[in-house]
Amino acid sequence: MNRTLEGGRQQVSRQNTPACQGKFWQTAHVRKNLLLLALVLVLSACTSASKGHSYSISQNDVTSITIKDSAEFSAKRVVVLANGVAEIMSSLNATSILVGRDISSTQSFLKDVPIVTSGHQVMAEKVISLKPDLVIIDASTGPQSAIEQIKKAGIRVVLTPESWTLTDIDKKISAVGAAIGAGIQAAKLNQLMSISFSQSTVTGSPRIAFLYLRGTSSIYLIGGPGSGADSLINSIGAIDVGAQIFSHPFNTLTAESLAAANPDIILVMSKGLESVGGTSGLLQLPGVAQTAAGKNARVIDVDDSLLLAFGTRTPSLVQALSLAVTKVMQ
Repeated sequence: MNRTLEGGRQQVSRQNTPACQGKFWQTAHVRKNLLLLALVLVLSACTSASKGHSYSISQNDVTSITIKDSAEFSAKRVVVLANGVAEIMSSLNATSILVGRDISSTQSFLKDVPIVTSGHQVMAEKVISLKPDLVIIDASTGPQSAIEQIKKAGIRVVLTPESWTLTDIDKKISAVGAAIGAGIQAAKLNQLMSISFSQSTVTGSPRIAFLYLRGTSSIYLIGGPGSGADSLINSIGAIDVGAQIFSHPFNTLTAESLAAANPDIILVMSKGLESVGGTSGLLQLPGVAQTAAGKNARVIDVDDSLLLAFGTRTPSLVQALSLAVTKVMQ
């Protein structure tokens, strides 16, 4: 574009015309070129903004339900190795006793809390070096040998329930509260959570497929009943197409299965979308371009640490997801 403008100026300066006429011609010609270029830029911007219907939900788009009550916690140094527990502790006003975390706990308030996992594998030596008096885990925490090593070091380990539906969240909050000696605060937090789940329903019952993608590891899965995403999708009045046609929480993604599901919208985790080259890369996966979602580039990506955390940010996430679905279906 700059070269075009520069070329235009050079061409004008070479015209062999009377001085007065030349100045007028030069000025009018340059103004005409600039107006045309401005129009092209405006049209290009409009086209770019309206192309596709992708939507991103980040941690900045949601808020946590919290209480301000202070408590004399029974634990003084806590390492969290369970999904969603760090945000629950923050909502219980217990961030000050967090001394270690797993890699999936990524909220900004945790930036100074050491990570004690390599990938998703617990490093027992790192945990023990922090001298915690409590380590909170769930059924997905591992390897088991690391957990046993932590227990042998005399550190209390508490297993909290996993949550894969909206109705499971209160159990996890109660378990975390009991583990750190904040049972009363946990009960109050559960009350606030129960009234925070507003009816954020979308119109038309759009069909949504949740894809779990890790392109760098060649992992391509479609969510089914119990994936966690189905609970979120159902809560806003949409339909999880994977839950309709599969019997397992996660299933191998094939062109045939996706064609059979034919979703209106594809829901993914943000890093998963990035791992396949963004929306354009996603549309190149077998079968995607043939779906209604692919044809209209209707893709919603949600921060990895947020989508299936099922913690105190989930009520806000439900509202954000409802908004995103409404936007991409317009």
